[in-house]
Amino acid sequence: MKSYLISIAQKYRKELRDNILPFWIDNGIDKVNGGIYTALDRGGVLMDSDKSVWFQGRAAWVFSYCYNTLDRNPQYLAAAKSCVDFIEKHCFDADGRMFYQVTAAGVPVRKRRYAFSETFAAIAFAEYSIASGEQSYAEKALELFDKILYYIGTPGLLEPKFREGFSAKGHSICMILIDTAHCIQRAVKSEKLQAQINRSVEEIRRDFMHPEFKAVLETVAPDGSFIDSMAGRTINPGHSLETGWFILEEAKYSNWNAELIETGKTIIDWSWDWGWDKQYGGILYFRDCKNRPQQEYWQDMKFWWPQNEAALAMLYAALATGDVAYIEKFKMVDEYMFSRLKDAEFPEWYGYLHYDGSVAQPAKGNMYKGPFHIPRMLIRGAELCEELAEIFE
Repeated sequence: MKSYLISIAQKYRKELRDNILPFWIDNGIDKVNGGIYTALDRGGVLMDSDKSVWFQGRAAWVFSYCYNTLDRNPQYLAAAKSCVDFIEKHCFDADGRMFYQVTAAGVPVRKRRYAFSETFAAIAFAEYSIASGEQSYAEKALELFDKILYYIGTPGLLEPKFREGFSAKGHSICMILIDTAHCIQRAVKSEKLQAQINRSVEEIRRDFMHPEFKAVLETVAPDGSFIDSMAGRTINPGHSLETGWFILEEAKYSNWNAELIETGKTIIDWSWDWGWDKQYGGILYFRDCKNRPQQEYWQDMKFWWPQNEAALAMLYAALATGDVAYIEKFKMVDEYMFSRLKDAEFPEWYGYLHYDGSVAQPAKGNMYKGPFHIPRMLIRGAELCEELAEIFE
C-alpha cells in the first residue's frame, strides 16, 4: 500500500508538470490582453476568444498554488499574475460585483445573479499573495469575501433564482463558502472566515443532508424541508462528494474534530452509493432521490469534475478514518480517470463522456472546463497520497 500511494503521488505530479500545466500555459494564456482562454479544442487550438471570469480566478489559484507547493517555476507565477491582473483591470463592474463573461480584451459580455466569480477571485488573490509575497492581495481577498457575504446576505441585492411561485435555496453557495474561506485562511486569518465555515457546515447538516434519502439534496425549501419536485429531488453526487471532502479538510485543520469527520464521511458514503455506476464505472451526473426519471438530458453522463471530486473525497476519507476501503474506491476512480478521461494522443483530458465512458466531445475546454478541477485533484491528490503513505504500510 505504501509503495502504491507513493507511486500515485509521483504519477500525479508528473501528469501535472508534463501535461496539464504546460497545455494551459502554452495554449491558454493570452499574451496580448492578459488572462486565460479556456475554449480550446482537442489539440489546444482556440475555438472562442470570450473569457470565463470564473476561470481567471480559478486558473490564478491553480498556478499560484502549484508555484507555492509543486515547483517554484517562474512560468506558473507569471501565468497567475496575468490572470490576477486581468481580473483587476476588466472583471469588476461599477457596483463592485464581477462579470461572468468578457471578451478577449475585457469588454463585458454577461453578468449573472450568483457570486461564484467573486469566490474564485477571492481564492486567487489569497493564494497569489503567498506566491508573490504581496500581502495586499490577502487583504483584497478578505475585502472581496466581505462583499460576497454582503451581497448574498442582503435580500434584494441579487436577483433570485426563482420567482414568487417557487421558494427554495441551493446547496452550491453554502458549500463553496467553506472552501473559499479555507483558501483565504492560508493567506490571512480572520474570525469571520471561520465563522462562515461553521455556519455553512451547520446549514448543510441541518438543511441539505436528508437521512430519509441518505442524500445531500441540491435544492430545498428555505427551512430545509424536502420539496417533492424534479428540482427538489435532485442529487448531484459529484457536488456532494466535493462538499464531503471540504468538510473533512476542515476536520483535519480542526485537530480531526470527530463531529466533522462523521459529517464528511456520511456525505461521502451516501454520495458514492448514489453516484458510482456499477455497470460502466464513473460517477453519474444527476440522480433522483426517489429513483424517478431526471429532467436533465446529461443526467447519466460522466463529466470530468465529479470523477476528480470522488478521487479527493476517497483520499480524505481514508486519511480521516484510516479505513483501507476508501483506498480501494480511490483505485476504482483513478483507473477510470486515466483510462477514460486522459487523452492518449493529445495533451490534457477529455471533459465529457457518455454513460458508457465513450467520448462525447473531444474539446479540452470551454466556459466551464479549464485548469481547475483536474490540476487541483492532481496536486492535492499527490499531497494526500504522501500523507497516507505514512499511515498505510
